[in-house]
Amino acid sequence: MITLDIFADPTCPFCYLGKTYLDRALETRPNHPFAIEWHPFQINPSLPPEGMDRGAWLIARFGPAEAKRVDVPIIEAAQATGVAMNLPAITRMPNTRDAQRLLHWAGIEGRQSPVMAALMRAYWREGRDIGAPEVLADIATQAGLDGSLIARLLDSEADADTVASREAHARERGITAVPSFIIANQHVVTGAQSTEFWQNVIDEISAA
Repeated sequence: MITLDIFADPTCPFCYLGKTYLDRALETRPNHPFAIEWHPFQINPSLPPEGMDRGAWLIARFGPAEAKRVDVPIIEAAQATGVAMNLPAITRMPNTRDAQRLLHWAGIEGRQSPVMAALMRAYWREGRDIGAPEVLADIATQAGLDGSLIARLLDSEADADTVASREAHARERGITAVPSFIIANQHVVTGAQSTEFWQNVIDEISAA
């Protein structure tokens, strides 16, 4: 197997698009060589722990005029490629610190990809606040983890330093934006690459 390291934040729209395109490629290549590992990378680490209203966050970050336009390319990309996205349902911009802790624990159980899929579905399609502990515990249960245990862990600072150190290490390695993919610890690919791109990568690796 070849390691495919993915640095992502579940509230990043291009991470959601990129994961969807990659998943489509993997479905068409069931014998793909990738062993996927997700790594923490917060796109908005300065958000308050409880998050904030998404409209207010957009204005604070981009200004009133640009805030009205910032979602347009995201919507257009989703529509053009048939990716389900329900932006009107999203009212909160959550701090993803605890979501990244959940992904860390999911990695210990070998359930990272199902958990990331559930986090993105909850946020981008259902408009749920994935910064809320009760939402994260429910997502953990849906993905086959012990939701009660996750709830107790979220109520503590368990592994917060570990996750922060992992993100700091990523930034030291030169990761500055997400999604970022590292193939076999050698080749770096950034951005939401198309399904065809990943199909070609898999075919090239398989033919080598």
